[in-house]
Amino acid sequence: MSFPALVEPADELTIDEVRRYSRHLIIPDVGMSGQKRLKNAKVLVIGAGGLGSPALLYLAAAGVHTLGIAEFDEVDESNLQRQIIHGQSDIGKSKAVSAKESIAEANPYVNVILHETRLDNDNVMEIFKGYDLIVDGTDNFATRYMVNDAAYFLGIPYVWGSIYRFDGQASVFAPTLADDAPCYRCLYPEPPPPGMVPSCAEGGVLGVLCASIGSIQVNEAIKLLTGIGEPLVGKLMIYDALEMEYRKLKVRKDPNCALCGENPTVTGLIDYETFCGAISDDAAEAAAGSTISVVQLEHMLKEREEGTRDFVLVDVREPNEYEINQIPGSVLIPKGDFLNGKALEQLPSDKQIVMHCKSGVRSAETLAIVKGAGYADAVHVGGGVVAWVNQIDPSQPSY
Repeated sequence: MSFPALVEPADELTIDEVRRYSRHLIIPDVGMSGQKRLKNAKVLVIGAGGLGSPALLYLAAAGVHTLGIAEFDEVDESNLQRQIIHGQSDIGKSKAVSAKESIAEANPYVNVILHETRLDNDNVMEIFKGYDLIVDGTDNFATRYMVNDAAYFLGIPYVWGSIYRFDGQASVFAPTLADDAPCYRCLYPEPPPPGMVPSCAEGGVLGVLCASIGSIQVNEAIKLLTGIGEPLVGKLMIYDALEMEYRKLKVRKDPNCALCGENPTVTGLIDYETFCGAISDDAAEAAAGSTISVVQLEHMLKEREEGTRDFVLVDVREPNEYEINQIPGSVLIPKGDFLNGKALEQLPSDKQIVMHCKSGVRSAETLAIVKGAGYADAVHVGGGVVAWVNQIDPSQPSY
């Protein structure tokens, strides 16, 4: 299904712009009219990270005149494996500023608007206003649902993308463009249970996958802005980089959707953190009063060396993470072994169990399992190995 162009054409292109965009101009479907629409377009990209990097560069190169960047983070060395809009000299710099500087090199005719703040219920509607289209490059469920709901309430279509390890997905959610067009909640009515889907920071992502999905997002954006082709409205593109396989599934509008259905129950922005839940209720209950700091752990390890204390320090990360860095004296038992019950066979019954992961989320989940098995004095380490490297042993690499 094709849709009318989202924006009207600009009055004209300058001679320099004609030279720059000549390869677009000679495509019959784009032509002068399409390029003028891109010049008149205002697109907001959420995130200048893995997906935002290629999306921003290609939107700028394509001639989208006004690009908004919603990004609050700073460039970290671990970003450079995939976030190609940043470079070595940008480490420690605002990602939004770094992205703006790269865009200026790619296309000096682009007007960049920075929104250097974390999107939340208090600012999301105001930031979204005035944009023709949103490209969503977020990496957490709470923000995705907020983006979906805010875009729906404002009547702004948006292009969504998601990446994890070797897999990517993309779609266009535009229920205000067509009565039968679904929204993100039609595809995912409920977020996954807390802790069930690892983030890219926990599970990793193939760097080049970001370019694959990010370029699909820009392709869809150009089609929507210029009114050409058939956008991924009501369709989900799934990409498997290992098998080099693309699949396209139909996504139908859910008449019972809480947002865009016949009897909506979500009529305003909600508490998205609570809706998605960083950790399960069981994990939160287990961690309450049973969380220690890395400073406390360091003291406990010294006591264990002196023979005045005995406990087992369990690292619940994956083996490949354990190879990167580790807290001395820990034993590796991945979270999956706790979920299937195998880990409980390896734990001694006469020692305290101390658990840690990368940041404290997975260890809180496994702590609930261990406490449920009768280890009442078990604890976990808040901040995990990230806090250990930052506060205790900065000689180790972080990731």
